[in-house]
Amino acid sequence: MTLSPFYRRTVPFAAVSVILGLVIRFWPEDAAGPGATAVASTESIPMAEKRLANLREIVATVPAKDEILKKVNAELALREKGLLVADTAAQAQALLIQIIREVGKAENVEIRSTEGFALRPLGDTYGEASVAVGYECRVDQLVNMLAAIATRPELVSTSELRISAGNPKEKVIGVHLTISGVVPRKLVPERHS
Repeated sequence: MTLSPFYRRTVPFAAVSVILGLVIRFWPEDAAGPGATAVASTESIPMAEKRLANLREIVATVPAKDEILKKVNAELALREKGLLVADTAAQAQALLIQIIREVGKAENVEIRSTEGFALRPLGDTYGEASVAVGYECRVDQLVNMLAAIATRPELVSTSELRISAGNPKEKVIGVHLTISGVVPRKLVPERHS
């Protein structure tokens, strides 16, 4: 009896398939080896109950942790109210100039020059925007302006103050004041080393 070429090619594949099927069918279950996925439970009932009790204690702390998280988020939102909200660096500069002009206007002081806008990182989350202004005023006006800046709702402060001699007849001094405010970190340009 002769086999056709088709059957001559399929007989070896059929023989290998039958042998693999028999090996898989009669392979001992305890000889599964390190790749076995089924694991028998070695945990006793008291150990399982103890583990369950520990998990219940952990789950019981979740509402308290959620409450703490809500309080911290509320406090952060309250503190971030004073953040200078700006989409661009130019808007942050304009806000700082507007603040110092409002403070100056309340004391009848004219801001004569603005210069030196800078942005730099302030920690990992925020940035610091600063602008320098120049003007002339009396000493009491300067003190009142510094106090007014400190009481602003925005997170602003003076970062540099230089006083020079002004007109002694009018009792005025020359002031060069740098005011800084906290801005979102997205406004600070990334430095590439």
